Amino acid sequence: MAGVVRTLSRCLLPAEAAHDDRSNGKGRDRERDVNQKREAKRRSREIDAMIEREKRSVRRLVKILLLGAGESGKSTFLKQMRIIHGKEFDQKALLDFRDTIFENVIKGMRVLVDARDKLGVPWQNSENEKHGMFVMSFENKAGMPVEPCTFQLYVPALQALWNDSGIQEAYGRRSEFQLNYVPSRQDILLARKATKGIVEHDFIIKKIPFKMVDVGGQRSQRQKWFQCFDGITSILFMVSSSEYDQVLMEDRRTNRLVESMNIFETIVNNKLFSNVSIILFLNKMDLLVEKVRKVSIHKHFSDFRGDPHRLEDVQAYLVQCFNRKRRNRSKPLFHHFTTAIDTENIRFVFHAVKDTILQENLKDIMLQ
Repeated sequence: MAGVVRTLSRCLLPAEAAHDDRSNGKGRDRERDVNQKREAKRRSREIDAMIEREKRSVRRLVKILLLGAGESGKSTFLKQMRIIHGKEFDQKALLDFRDTIFENVIKGMRVLVDARDKLGVPWQNSENEKHGMFVMSFENKAGMPVEPCTFQLYVPALQALWNDSGIQEAYGRRSEFQLNYVPSRQDILLARKATKGIVEHDFIIKKIPFKMVDVGGQRSQRQKWFQCFDGITSILFMVSSSEYDQVLMEDRRTNRLVESMNIFETIVNNKLFSNVSIILFLNKMDLLVEKVRKVSIHKHFSDFRGDPHRLEDVQAYLVQCFNRKRRNRSKPLFHHFTTAIDTENIRFVFHAVKDTILQENLKDIMLQ
């Protein structure tokens, strides 16, 4: 019997050992599972915290979209923001602006030569006809800079034309020609180059991040506007207030002010922007002051009532025109008359606008 017990005992020992091994294996598996779950929870908490931080950052970001028809002053306003908030232009940017200004001067003279011809204004000096033909022959491939050596070729013709009373009658403008010329801040503000695509600039104003987005205003560029609509806090809608007697470059028929009103109507009544503050900038006040003295707005807008040569009457009419485009007039129309090339004017106006934008943004955050 004892032998049987010993035999059975020997047979049972391996089985018990195997059971212990299995138990230890399961224990290790459970421990590994617990550790994996703990690590997964930790990662999940980290991701949640990261998402929350990102949400707070996005909510805090003030994204301002500059909209309006071409040549309304959006890019000039953005340049002013850079100047006012201390983002100076580097040497490359200055040289790029210099080339743009060279091109502006030559193209500007081309416009004057063409205008002199169409207006039937005679040359003071018949020799200047050949200078006019030389300037009219200027062609610059898109995107190619007008460098100093190229500009130098046109300087004698430009100077001669500028001194001709025929050109002076067509238009008047001071000109200086220096080969080592580097544009000043005011030159940069006056430099005109159509915006292609989307231009963004970031600023920190009183510890609050601002992102300003400038999109081309020409008809061909407007399909790109929709790419910028996500997450915007405010729209600054720019209008060239002095263009009530001018037509679009694109079709030479549509009144520029009417075009601006139509774009504004589309934007201000879009449901996407029901919670977005839209502020109207009636820009180029300096030109409006001059225009009102000389050109009657009534010739182009027959419903105008008032004195067409009184600035206050014209300003009130312009505000009324844009206000009428709003379907919902329960809120006031925030508007400012501005001169984008005047740094102090823009500094003053943006100080007021900034408070409005931040108040609206705070309301939006409180609702989230």
